[in-house]
Amino acid sequence: MSSDIKYRRILLKLSGEALAGKSGFGIDVDEAESIASRIKEVSGMGAEVAVVIGAGNLWRGKQGLERGMDRATADYMGMLGTVMNAMALMDVLERANVFTRVLSAVEMRAVAEPYIRRRAIRHLEKGRVVIFGAGTGNPYFSTDTAAALRAMEIGAEVVIKATKVDGVYDADPKKNPNAKKFDELNYIEVINRRLEVMDSTAITLCMENKLPILVLNLWDPHALPAALRGEQVGTLVHD
Repeated sequence: MSSDIKYRRILLKLSGEALAGKSGFGIDVDEAESIASRIKEVSGMGAEVAVVIGAGNLWRGKQGLERGMDRATADYMGMLGTVMNAMALMDVLERANVFTRVLSAVEMRAVAEPYIRRRAIRHLEKGRVVIFGAGTGNPYFSTDTAAALRAMEIGAEVVIKATKVDGVYDADPKKNPNAKKFDELNYIEVINRRLEVMDSTAITLCMENKLPILVLNLWDPHALPAALRGEQVGTLVHD
């Protein structure tokens, strides 16, 4: 294992929209292959990589709720969507010769291994990329919270939140050219300023367990490797 990386074990949090391409919906194979190439690169650097992916490209529970759908039903549908995304990402990684396992919090043995903490850690130790599907397995919790929870369970040193901007700003940089980028923030600032890093449950969980969150632009080909080398990239949320 390489000795010149800052983080040995990372958890990468992806939105479902990351797989969607320009349409914003469905699974774009080119986007999936692009993400897989980033993961393969950092895995090759010696990092142990776990992934949590959302389902916003396949199902938006908010639309169901607006029409009176039961919240738990909407959330379970979202969990199933994350497993579909996990399988798609697994496929492109395996085709890139990266050994990958999907572990699902909702049992579906025909398509994924059941989530067992020690099994997940063993896969990581063997150099496999582990993708966690179905969130926490419980309704009312987001995939942000699932990412924070799984990161702590497997002993990850950082949660890397993948976005399409190069960090956290005090306003939308696409709408406000004077938006200020933060290099560092503490958890309380993120909550008080209502900055859209992760949801408040996930932020609080990370704060209570002193787990840093690094927000970076995954579509910058240099950002993720640079972060692993300990260079200043994106925005670091920590104590």
